[in-house]
Amino acid sequence: ENALGMFDKMPERDVAAWNAMITAHIQHHQSKEAIILFHQMQLEGAIPNEVTFVSILNACSEPAALAEGRLIHACVAERGFELDVVVGTAVANMYGKCGNLEDARRIFSKIPQRNLVSWNSMIAAYTQHGYGKEA
Repeated sequence: ENALGMFDKMPERDVAAWNAMITAHIQHHQSKEAIILFHQMQLEGAIPNEVTFVSILNACSEPAALAEGRLIHACVAERGFELDVVVGTAVANMYGKCGNLEDARRIFSKIPQRNLVSWNSMIAAYTQHGYGKEA
């Protein structure tokens, strides 16, 4: 609460300040507030970066937030971050946690240099949704 007050009083907010507030909300299980901040960030002309997208996609990692996650995925693609291993994995992870394994697999397959986190994300998604054999 105190951090939000200080944030609101900042005359200029750079992407790092926005990312800090978005991440803080997510860490305190306040996904809706994080998503609102993400949209406010864009309205105020701040440009989301890779850190922003990884954080906000985490806020969309539940079925009720899938529609919002799709919109953010579109922003990721528009900014050219979809093939980035960290951001691409966050997109695939979001779809996987939401139970949309087809889109998770599609994004995962696009990532040119998958890493251990990428693979573990897909294995977890398949396992959590009852597809242990496919994992």
